[in-house]
Amino acid sequence: MTTRAFAREGTKVFLTGRNLDGVQTVAKEITTAGGYAETAQVDAMDETAIEEHATDVDQRHGGVDISFNAISLAQAGVQGTALVDLALDRFTAPIHTYLVSHFLTARAAGRRMAAQGSGVIITLTASPSRVAAPFVGGMAPAWAGIEALTRVLAGELGPRGVRVVCLRPDGIPETATIGVVFGMHAEALGITRDEFTAAMVDRTLLKRLPTLAEVASTAVFVASDEASAMTGTVANLSAGSVVE
Repeated sequence: MTTRAFAREGTKVFLTGRNLDGVQTVAKEITTAGGYAETAQVDAMDETAIEEHATDVDQRHGGVDISFNAISLAQAGVQGTALVDLALDRFTAPIHTYLVSHFLTARAAGRRMAAQGSGVIITLTASPSRVAAPFVGGMAPAWAGIEALTRVLAGELGPRGVRVVCLRPDGIPETATIGVVFGMHAEALGITRDEFTAAMVDRTLLKRLPTLAEVASTAVFVASDEASAMTGTVANLSAGSVVE
């Protein structure tokens, strides 16, 4: 959704993933609609592959203007278990994966953006980074760490013309991952998934959860010149489950 939103604005998009099937499908939709999209098989935990891909895009297209990291991790055994019952490797898995991948991709983009004197790095977290959500395991510390990384990067890269902004939605039911996660939390609480979803909705001020389209449109805005004074901050897209 976010990639399509950027493409509609005329952005050249370069999609990467460990598995090419999904990104190639999105790229084909973009090119069929008249946009520009390339794909590459890159593991977001592979330092060498990330640097090589960033160099390739930089050299062939004259720079890297926007970086957006939206990785996912299989949640079985990660969420849905109380911290006191969670195995160490299951607790550290999201912390390691999310923080390392964001560091590697942001570092690769930041180096090139700093050299050209402009660019926007967008990170992604979720509301448990700020609220006492049970059964999220190491996900909350991982998201909180990404928000801290966002602030530090903004402080270091700001004087060189680079902005860094984090997007923080709450659970988005239309995504496959959240559908699984809501089911795991419902099971841990002894309720149905529909009941858990209703409880998530009820705790928001707007009495609804955010959508993918809202996250995508915010990402486009954050990367645009209209948001040129925005950096080192979090765009709260939680529909009011987090109030700041």
